[in-house]
Amino acid sequence: MSATPSIALEANGLSKRFGALHVTQDVSLSLLVGARTALIGPNGAGKTTLVNLLTGVIQPDQGRLRLFGEEVTSASAAARTRKGLVRTFQISSLFAQLSVFENIFIAVAQAAGRGFCIWHAAGRQKDLLERTEQLVVQLKLEADRHNKVNEIAYGRQRLVEIALALALMPRVLLLDEPAAGIPSNELDLLHGAIESLPRDIAVLMIEHDMEMVRRFATDVSVLVNGALLMSGRPAEVMSHPEVQSVYLGAAGKKRFDGALAHA
Repeated sequence: MSATPSIALEANGLSKRFGALHVTQDVSLSLLVGARTALIGPNGAGKTTLVNLLTGVIQPDQGRLRLFGEEVTSASAAARTRKGLVRTFQISSLFAQLSVFENIFIAVAQAAGRGFCIWHAAGRQKDLLERTEQLVVQLKLEADRHNKVNEIAYGRQRLVEIALALALMPRVLLLDEPAAGIPSNELDLLHGAIESLPRDIAVLMIEHDMEMVRRFATDVSVLVNGALLMSGRPAEVMSHPEVQSVYLGAAGKKRFDGALAHA
């Protein structure tokens, strides 16, 4: 009999108010080791606030959070990152004037606690260079390794961002709208990169693109007005009338149905 996968990230009853606005309402969710879960919801549903609670950017008014069984509710964002909870962002924050390789190398050096090594001769940091090259290859960025970030396509910049996240050796990875702003003809590159992530990393993707959700997720959770509406398999969630109504409305139903047809 196979062992039950352990819980990587567990949130219980997270709530957050900003004045009279209850933006997160008693949210409980868990990610198993190796999970591929998508979090969807309409604009203003509270997805960003929830991610900020999970990553420690803000503290909850109520609720608890555990990372591999360890209580981290009051831990800072930096402390959670050191424990393996890593997030990418909707808006890229790369060093635009540095090359792809240099961006990744800086992240690798910082993750190793050797940020000062960026000023050392290459021969003294072979292990860091090898790890950087490994990530370049893994994300299929070989052709762009020497190009400045601001010289490459936006979709490939998002691949660099994922490489930076992987440099931090995540155990739980939160992908914050990775498909945002990427042309449709570049989505295959992004999907391929996400597909290549190590299978033992638990991944939570916050996403609006239903095609990306369909291709990525084995489970989907829907957030509406700060509360979880439902969770389940993609086909089950996407076919639910209430989900279709609150998430996209009549105007967006065609796009939602298109993803459902392939789910």
